[in-house]
Parts: sequence; structure tokens; C-alpha cells
Amino acid sequence: MTRSDLTHDPAGRMANFAANLRLLCDRQGSISQICRKLGINRQQFNKYLSGRHMPSSGNTRLIANFFGLGPDILFSEHERFRALVDGNFFDVLDHLRRAPQVARFLDTVAVSTKIDMGEYVGCYDRYQYSSIYARKILRSAFCIFQSGDFLNHYYVERFPSYDDPSRTEYIFKYHGFTFPVEDRVFTIDFETVQRNEFTFGIFSTVQRSAKRFMFGIVSGVAATMFRQPFSTRAVLHYRRPGLLSRAELQATTTLDMNDASIPREAREYLGESPDMIKPV
Repeated sequence: MTRSDLTHDPAGRMANFAANLRLLCDRQGSISQICRKLGINRQQFNKYLSGRHMPSSGNTRLIANFFGLGPDILFSEHERFRALVDGNFFDVLDHLRRAPQVARFLDTVAVSTKIDMGEYVGCYDRYQYSSIYARKILRSAFCIFQSGDFLNHYYVERFPSYDDPSRTEYIFKYHGFTFPVEDRVFTIDFETVQRNEFTFGIFSTVQRSAKRFMFGIVSGVAATMFRQPFSTRAVLHYRRPGLLSRAELQATTTLDMNDASIPREAREYLGESPDMIKPV
């Protein structure tokens, strides 16, 4: 059975839901308190946790809203769901949504009902020149997913050690919001390891390519001792639907400019290594 088949298989959906719900509850605390807040009978809730019963659509929405998720995410393959939860992506986005300033901002940029959000959700490889390692292209794992009326995203950057490439020197995790506007996509996110950086991006879809690419520009602050602001070109290369897997997160790294694994379209758009760091 393929992963696509599993997504539409009732038994597989029930098993994924049960495993994902157990993981969320383990991080939340008392099952009794969760049931009281949800207004769901404890005996019935236990059947959801054990995978014996699938909740109704109404209870699914209650559970999803309680944990700050979109209902569809609860049925994701458990490996991908765990990778998302282990990175604290849900927790960060929930705190961002609760901030009054962010809530007011989101009210002004809610996703239009005319936009097909399914066109954007899924997993991407993201390519850009590194602001840390000169003349290296950074490949990060990037995912857009829907939660309620909004598109959210998360991505992970991983930098190998110069002295020992088998060892990771830096890991950065970003969580944020994605706003499609006509044929453009705007992103804003917060880095949650050092907790001292917002980054911004604007991308345009490329219709002429048989593959799905979005070309754009991102800006932020370099993770160097000088912490300079920088901007650089970036490419999003769509790979598949769903959430990121552990294997994809672990495949993030820096690459030589002519590495054959980088799509030709991405190399052509990025061009030769620029002097990205812009001193203030």
C-alpha cells in the first residue's frame, strides 16, 4: 500500500489520527482536563485514543481547534506529524496567533476565498546562497500547510561543520505565515532556536516550467558574529504533498554551487555567488 493509498484508507486514517492524538495529549497533560475542556465524554475519548472509533466531523473540529490545528493535519502520517510536533511548530504558531498585535495583522490579510490554498500546500526544497558559508548554496526543507483560514509554513536549515562535515554545526528552525496574493506569495516567519530574528520573503510562481518552482527574494539577519542584515534570491522547488519527514529534515545541508542535485532552474536563477551581506 502506497502513502497515497494510506491517506484514503479508513483504517489508516483512524490509526494515524489515534497516534497523532496520543502524541498531542502526551504533551498537553491530563486527559481528564482535555475531555472537560472539549466537552467530550472520557470513555468516548479513550476510543479515539485507542483507534477503535473515529470521531464525528464535529468532534474532529473541536479537537483540532483545541490544539490549534487544521482538521486534516490530524490525519497526517504519524512520522511526519511527529517531526512537526517535535520541532514545536504548533506551539510557536499558537503563541503567535494569540499575540494581540499578530491577531490584528492577520485580520487584515486573511486568505481570500477565491484563492485555491491547495495549490500551495506541500513540501518544498528551498535553495539560497548561505549567509554563513561563502559561495555555498543552502538547501533547506520547507513546508506549507493549511490551518483554518490561513496558510502556515515551517522550514529547517542545517549547516555541517567545516572541520567534520558529518557533524552539524548549526540548526535553525523557522515558523510563520504564508499569504498568497494573486500570482505572488508573501512569507513572514520567526526563528525559534536563537529567538531573535524575523525573516521576510516574496515569491512568484513560474508557469513556464514543467516542474513547480517559485522564484523570489528573502531578507533577514545573518547568523554571524556581526549579525548583518542581508537579502538574497531564493527558490522554492515543490516536491510532494503532505508534511516534512524526518529524512527530509536530515537532508538539509549546504552544497557546492555546481552540485548536480540542485535543479538547473534554481542554479540559473541564483546565478553566481553574490555579496549578499549588506552592512548598515
